Amino acid sequence: MADTPPTARALSALIEAQQHREGPLLPLLHSIHEAFGHIPEAAVPLIADALNIGRAEVHGVVSFYHDFRTKPAGRHVLKICRAEACQAVGGARLAERVLAQLGTTWHATTENGAVTVEPVYCLGLCANGPAAMIDGRPLAGVTAEELIAEVAQ
Repeated sequence: MADTPPTARALSALIEAQQHREGPLLPLLHSIHEAFGHIPEAAVPLIADALNIGRAEVHGVVSFYHDFRTKPAGRHVLKICRAEACQAVGGARLAERVLAQLGTTWHATTENGAVTVEPVYCLGLCANGPAAMIDGRPLAGVTAEELIAEVAQ
């Protein structure tokens, strides 16, 4: 992820590199998200114009896929499993405690910019729940205290 802000020039270069592909919208969105860590609002009209589609269609795709963010994430991204198997072993209580201790809500970033918390609906660790993922690293059988300690680093 780049440390530079998403300028119109940078966005246009990423769009131009993908727009001639067959079905370019998703690859284009992925390249922008990878470059900037989110899909900036300024990208939507540029993408729509380049692909000759409506802004609403671009927005609809961005908002449909949970892994696309429209704002930059915190230094750490914490995903907590919300699937039934994890809920059965305390996942809801875990999530409540973590959100309360961090002072944030789902899909939000802590005030200090340290942690973005997102729900995920299965990490494949069903036998060892509750499960979570921090910065792409899966964790099984976690406690709220362990997760808070991990993101405090």
